[in-house]
Amino acid sequence: MKPTVLITGASRGIGKAIASHFAKEGYSLVINCNKSADALTTLKKELEENFHVPVLASVGNIGDFTYVEQLFKEIKNVFGGVDVVINNAGISHIGLLSDMTPKEWQHIMDVNLSSVFYTSKLAIPYMLSKQQGKIINISSVWGNVGASCEVAYSATKGGMNSFTKALAKELAPSNIQVNAIACGCIDTEMNHCFTEEERQDLIDEIPAGRFGKPEDVAELVYTLATGNNYLTGQVITLDGGWC
Repeated sequence: MKPTVLITGASRGIGKAIASHFAKEGYSLVINCNKSADALTTLKKELEENFHVPVLASVGNIGDFTYVEQLFKEIKNVFGGVDVVINNAGISHIGLLSDMTPKEWQHIMDVNLSSVFYTSKLAIPYMLSKQQGKIINISSVWGNVGASCEVAYSATKGGMNSFTKALAKELAPSNIQVNAIACGCIDTEMNHCFTEEERQDLIDEIPAGRFGKPEDVAELVYTLATGNNYLTGQVITLDGGWC
C-alpha cells in the first residue's frame, strides 16, 4: 500500500497541484483547507474518480492546534498515520507594518508558521515508529531576502526556513528528512492582485521569462518526498533565477 500524504491548503493553487501529483502516483491523501469547503469536496471527488485513491478531506483552521489534534486523530483512525507532510497552507498581508494590527500579525503567524509546528509535532511520533518520513515546507523567496510591505509574511517564511534547518538536524538520526521550497512568483490566486502591467514587469525581471506554475512546485515536492534520504535541512529556491 502506498504511503499517506497530508497536504494543507489543498483546495487550490499549489496545494491542489501537489494533491493531484501524489494522487496520480497512487498515494493515500489527506487534504485540508480553511474556507473553500466546496472546492475541497470537488477536488476529493475528482481525485477519487480519476486516480482511484482514498482521500480524506478536512475543513478547518490549520493554525488552530485543537483542530489539528482532531485532524490527526481522524488520520490515525483512517490511515494509521501520515508518512509525508506538505505544509503548504499560507496567507499573505500587504501593507505597511505600522498599519498592521496585533490581531492581523498573530493571524498570519498562526496560519503560516505555528501550523508547521502543529503538523510536525503530531506527525513525528508515527514517523519515528517507522524510522522514516518526509516533512516538506512551502516557503517563499521573501523568507530569504524579505519584501517591503510584506514584513509579517517575510517573517513567517524566514521562520519556516530556520524551523526546517533546525528540525532536519533533530530528526536526521531517525531517517526523517525535512526540507523547504522557497517559491518565487508562482501563478496562483495569491498573485492575481497584480495588474497586467505589473505582471509583465515582474516577468521581465525573471530570467526564465515566466511565472512558475503550481505544477512546477508539485514536481519538486514529489522529488523531495521520494528522493535521496541524505538530502535534508535544505531550503531550495524555485524562482526561475529571479532572486
